[in-house]
Amino acid sequence: MTEQIFELSEHTDTTVFYGINNSNIQLLKNLHPNLRFTARGHVMKISGNQVDTEVFTNKLQKIEQYCIENNKLTEADIIDMVKGGSEPAEIKFDHLILHGVNGKTITARTKNQQKLLKDFETNDLLFAIGPAGSGKTYTAIALAVRSLKNKEIKKIILSRPAVEAGEKLGFLPGDMKEKIDPYLQPLYDALQDMITPLKLKEYLENGTIQIAPLAFMRGRTLSDAVVILDEAQNTTTMQIKMFLTRMGLNAKMIVTGDMTQIDLPYSQKSGLKDALEVLKDVKGIAKVEFDVKDIVRHKLVQRIVEAYEKKEKKPALAPKGEKE
Repeated sequence: MTEQIFELSEHTDTTVFYGINNSNIQLLKNLHPNLRFTARGHVMKISGNQVDTEVFTNKLQKIEQYCIENNKLTEADIIDMVKGGSEPAEIKFDHLILHGVNGKTITARTKNQQKLLKDFETNDLLFAIGPAGSGKTYTAIALAVRSLKNKEIKKIILSRPAVEAGEKLGFLPGDMKEKIDPYLQPLYDALQDMITPLKLKEYLENGTIQIAPLAFMRGRTLSDAVVILDEAQNTTTMQIKMFLTRMGLNAKMIVTGDMTQIDLPYSQKSGLKDALEVLKDVKGIAKVEFDVKDIVRHKLVQRIVEAYEKKEKKPALAPKGEKE
């Protein structure tokens, strides 16, 4: 009798792989009555005839890879791969980025989202500029999660300027995490669509995914990571320069922002606007400009954005009694 150890990848979600109440493990046992195996954490032990254990281990590798890529694993999927010897027939999706929780497909749905997807492959720094609801941040985070699952990077770092509190969070109740989490919640929301709760908790606890306000980036070198700066229109010139110069080896940065939602004092120039002017001719940097056609939220959001744009373009009327 031979015993083999099979170690699951750190990116394998064991709750998905093993199934509810270990239902997938029980199915594998039923399909391989001549083998004995146990599973604990990320380690499986397989015992049996040498040939049978080797064949089963090869199948297990395919099953695990399918689980990582699709973020789901059903009994039907396992039976297809064990008995059929191949992966389940895949439904083709145009511009697929990754499969989220329960196999939800996350795709680049608009032309500019697709451009961001393409430019990500050939540039290390990307600016994604556009209105609320255009999917710029969501697409950026999906690209980062895909890179992590494909083992192209070791960590994801997400940041926002906590400008609503003026970076002065001391007056808020609670510890530092409780003070800053409200400003970072949109980033958590996107991640929860793409990574199951237990796996996301694990990534956050071991530092594989880090979410922090911009002020926490000072002094760091960010290597082997996809780093996303969200709401960059609310950075100062010095802040965005500090952020961009944190880039280390094997790192990509995506900077997102909406130039119509600047919350800085009127006397202060947006760091994002300044960076776009200074870096416009630098090689290795791509810029994707989203517009109202990219808005993928409720249909009213597009109409609201268009109404405000129309108002801003209309010349102001002179008060009565004044000549124009």
